[in-house]
Amino acid sequence: MTKPPLSEIELTRRVIKLSGNNLQCLAESVSWDVPADLKRDKGWIGQLLEKLLGASAGNLSEPDFPQLGIELKTIPLTRELKAKETTYVCTVPLVNHIGLQWEDSCVFRKLSRVLWIPIEADPAIPLQQRKVGSGFFWSPDLEESKILQADWEEFMELISLGQIDTITAHQGEYLQIRPKAANAAAVTAGIGSNGLYKQTLPRGFYLRTALTNRILEKCFS
Repeated sequence: MTKPPLSEIELTRRVIKLSGNNLQCLAESVSWDVPADLKRDKGWIGQLLEKLLGASAGNLSEPDFPQLGIELKTIPLTRELKAKETTYVCTVPLVNHIGLQWEDSCVFRKLSRVLWIPIEADPAIPLQQRKVGSGFFWSPDLEESKILQADWEEFMELISLGQIDTITAHQGEYLQIRPKAANAAAVTAGIGSNGLYKQTLPRGFYLRTALTNRILEKCFS
């Protein structure tokens, strides 16, 4: 078990060592098997990197490196070096959210400081041979912070009014909300329009590629 890094500098050194290696090599270093594909193991790459870098938060609603306040996120890249998909942030609080402020939210804590690690995602490259790119740190600038906060506040207002089922994946400029469940039978408690508890699908906050591509352009320009 890799011990958690004690500083951002130490974490940076570990990230540099990963850069340029393929997933087969990295998996073998910790005696892991590489799955045939990611259809049933969507989170496998992130879990592998967490183990290699010493992330310790697990499934908690805190950043992956809680002692450093740093979240770890991968960016699967297309051949054109664009984000292939949206990025999961955290679950959406559907109850017990009265009085919750942006600065106290899970989204704010997760996105205050992020270690992004690009991963090759060209389907023409076998999973074992896909390489890890150069990781980099990011914190939202003033404009990004304002947009993220506005999106979050709009969503949370709808949720508090019992309008969770009216939210679609088309809403939000940088953030979006989508169902996050293994199947339709996985339900959780939410608030209905009558103010009473109801059963609904769990939801997750996701970052749109509009933001992740902006981050990539700023980093590599």
